[in-house]
Amino acid sequence: MQNTSTAKRVSALRKNSRNTRSLVLFGRTVVITLSVISGGLGFLAGVRIQNGTYNPHSYAIGAGALFAAAMAFIAFQLVRRRINKQKMRLLEARVEELSDRNWELREAEERARSLLEAQGDLIVRRDSERRITYANDAFCTLAGKSREALLGTVMELPILERGALTTLTDGTRVHDQKIACGASARWIAWREVAVRGERGNEVQGVGRDVTDRVEAEHALEAARDQSEAANRSKSRFLAMVSHEIRTPLNGILGMSDLLLDTPLTPEQVTYAKAAKTSGETLLSLIEEVLDFSKIEAGKLDLEMHPFALSLLVEETVELLAPRAQAKGIEIASFIDERLPANVVGDPARLRQVLLNLAGNAIKFTENGGVSVVVEPGPHGNEIQFQIRDSGIGLAPQDQQRIFLDFEQADGSSTRKFGGTGLGLAISKRIVERMDGHIAVESEPGTGSTFSFVVPLLAASVDNSAPEFIAPDLKNAAVMIVAAADIEASLLARRLGHWGAKTYTVIDQNVGLALVPERQWDALLVDYPLAQKMIANGDVGKFATPKRIVLIRPSERHDLPALKAAGFTGYLIKPVRAASLAAQLGAENKFEDPRSATPVEGEENLPAGNGLSILVAEDNEINALLARALLTRLGHRPTIVGDGAAAVESWSAARATGQSYDLVLMDVQMPGMDGLEATRRIRAAEAEGAATAIVALTANAYQEDREACLAAGMDALLVKPLDRERLREALEAAARRAPLAA
Repeated sequence: MQNTSTAKRVSALRKNSRNTRSLVLFGRTVVITLSVISGGLGFLAGVRIQNGTYNPHSYAIGAGALFAAAMAFIAFQLVRRRINKQKMRLLEARVEELSDRNWELREAEERARSLLEAQGDLIVRRDSERRITYANDAFCTLAGKSREALLGTVMELPILERGALTTLTDGTRVHDQKIACGASARWIAWREVAVRGERGNEVQGVGRDVTDRVEAEHALEAARDQSEAANRSKSRFLAMVSHEIRTPLNGILGMSDLLLDTPLTPEQVTYAKAAKTSGETLLSLIEEVLDFSKIEAGKLDLEMHPFALSLLVEETVELLAPRAQAKGIEIASFIDERLPANVVGDPARLRQVLLNLAGNAIKFTENGGVSVVVEPGPHGNEIQFQIRDSGIGLAPQDQQRIFLDFEQADGSSTRKFGGTGLGLAISKRIVERMDGHIAVESEPGTGSTFSFVVPLLAASVDNSAPEFIAPDLKNAAVMIVAAADIEASLLARRLGHWGAKTYTVIDQNVGLALVPERQWDALLVDYPLAQKMIANGDVGKFATPKRIVLIRPSERHDLPALKAAGFTGYLIKPVRAASLAAQLGAENKFEDPRSATPVEGEENLPAGNGLSILVAEDNEINALLARALLTRLGHRPTIVGDGAAAVESWSAARATGQSYDLVLMDVQMPGMDGLEATRRIRAAEAEGAATAIVALTANAYQEDREACLAAGMDALLVKPLDRERLREALEAAARRAPLAA
């Protein structure tokens, strides 16, 4: 509508301008015409008059010149008119263009004003003196005043809280404010930037209502605080429950061991072993729950230090061997010799992953066996661990689910295998915490291969001598006679790395048939086939300098018969690389290198009545167990029921010159706990010789260990009390050496 009225006004102006120019041209034409006519009449009159002084020629020339001048003037006016007309057209076009531009600007300004007024963001401009020069409707509504009342004032919104002010790289200032809005309050996020206004530099603030976001953030913070508090409460609860469970469990397992050491009928042995197995299962469940709690609380810390890789793997496999051998399956390991002998990492966590994976493999395998293979990974400093089994396998849909918390491949009520479903979840998180990754390949009925890759740097300083020097078996021929292929295949692989040519047969008769074909340097025979060879009188037919039998620990009773039959040595399964190298490289001696090595510290055990040991334990059953174990090991225990009695007994013994050689101190006791008792003992012996103090605790958390060491204890034994760990602590005390936890 506005554009149409503007066009009409422009058209009327053009029409008036044309009329004016036409009148001016007409007037000029009339004047020129009359001038010409009057000049012509004057010329004719002069001719008629014939005045003597009149010269018609001069007059004609003058009149012609006048006429020419008139024509030139007319032509000039016509040219000028054309030029003016062209300029007029240009000016008219410019006027029309400017008119359209002004209309567009007015339209844009109107749209911008409508947009600013309609949007929900607060917009306000202030000059250098903080006076308001512009405010949109949203700001006016929040302020509760009209725009006219706000302009020119220094009015500020009522601020309840103010957030931190942040200045961006472009000079924009960002901050949050909590604004009182009637009976409620709103959070406004402001962005302030300098702009150029009509009165100089101004500051334009744009505020957005972020109340919902801030309230959501506060709700999340509150939920996080509640979650952290719940985690702390859960950790404290688990620690307490762990302590309360471990204390009676210590009695169950310890008394079961003592019971198994007494004369029992076969039926009683079965029951005692069942009780011990159930207790050990319960202990493993407790350990899994505690580990999972640590992971959830973000307390999965790695303790990085150098360790021997092959020793850790072989010890782990040996630890699991009794479980596998009880099921009639094999378990063996192979460590690639290209790997560094010592690496830097967390051996305890790495052992935990291996125990979980290999333990699961044993649980789900009924025939065949389990192999643990350690090789270089795909990238530098990476090591790949593969645990293969010939068990039931996994369906494709279960292969990722089993790594989730509390998930098992068979979660039905009729499932055959027990467990919490935490082992693989914990293993996955430990491996990821080590910057590694874990995977599984499996098919139902064909077994599974769990593999994980972790970066482990070679230890810069080798703190331990090499376990063994690999023998040079170049061109040596070794025959392996074994019906099962797990241990045999890994032995062949190891011997092949050492340069030997290996031949594996599954029957002693096949082996006998191969004897005449070449000169054999060594013969390795599995125990069941060795029995058949002895029964058939075939041992002597294998004309080899070394005839070595592979036996399980439970088969040691048959060693004299094996030696008498002609075997020159034996190896305990699972076979260690060092033991294999020793048997193949040493003279014929019917002994296992491991069994021939004396137990460290054994020669240092005190003779006679053993150590004088003070035991502070408030639980009567655990005190009875400690007394029985220590007495059976040849030591003299003294039992007290709390920390105060422990300090008193220690002081009295020291005063009489009969100081205790070792103090086994329970941590949680009524009255004075073990930590306070230890601090008092350490304070009393500040100037004398220190007594070895070992903590006995059912709390397995790292902070418990740190608290014990901070109190002055030398080491920590976690309940249930293990006989071998107790023996190691006693040996260390006998040597007066620092104790290892």
